[in-house]
Formats: sequence, C-alpha cells, structure tokens
Amino acid sequence: MIEVGMRYTVKTTVEEKDTAKTVGSGTLAVLATPRMIALMEEAAYKCISAELEEGASSVGTNMSVKHLSATPVDMDVTAVAEVVLVEGRKIVFKVEAYDKVGIIGEGTHERFIVGEEKFISKTYAKLN
Repeated sequence: MIEVGMRYTVKTTVEEKDTAKTVGSGTLAVLATPRMIALMEEAAYKCISAELEEGASSVGTNMSVKHLSATPVDMDVTAVAEVVLVEGRKIVFKVEAYDKVGIIGEGTHERFIVGEEKFISKTYAKLN
C-alpha cells in the first residue's frame, strides 16, 4: 500500500555524461538540470514500485523543480523522494537533491498509476 511518508533515496557520482555541456542543456561541465530531475524521478518511481499490483506501473505527469546550486564532475549526488499525497491513482512527491555541500535542488513530482498493457496499447495506437 502506498502511503504518505514513504521515502526512497538514489545516489550517483556526476560524470562527464551527466553534464550540461554533454546533454545539451548548457555549455558548462556541471551536473545538468535534466540529469538532476531524472535522479529525482528515479527516486520517486522506485519509492512506490514495490507496492504496485502486477501489471501496473507509474508514469510521471508533472515535475516542478528549482535547481539551486551547481555540482561539479566527480562529486556524489543524492536524490530523495517522499510521498506527500495519495489521491486515487495520483501520487505526489516532495523531491530534493543534495551534494556533499548541501541541497542543490527541490520541488514536487506527480505520478499516476496506470495499467501497463492499456497504457502501451493506447500510446502505440498513435502510430496507426
């Protein structure tokens, strides 16, 4: 059962492939905002994945995040997601990211629980 207060943490070390310069979101060799957001989203989906029924998955539908501080290559980054609202199939998370100096990002993330087969079928019907 998905409940308010559930938390999950993911960690990584910033590599060249994670930089704004490499992902195309800027020109500097610092952690790219899209990579920070991806870490936050990973923490959120992993936070609830073990609680989903067989054949169900969750999809991200909204992300509202501030990137507060730059992180250099070779520094560790931690992203934390905490469930703050469960409303039917909608799950809202508080998300934060940290490096060894302190908080680097914060915001909210929303996910919806979906049936995998129906979701994929509807999505790929766009090709017809």
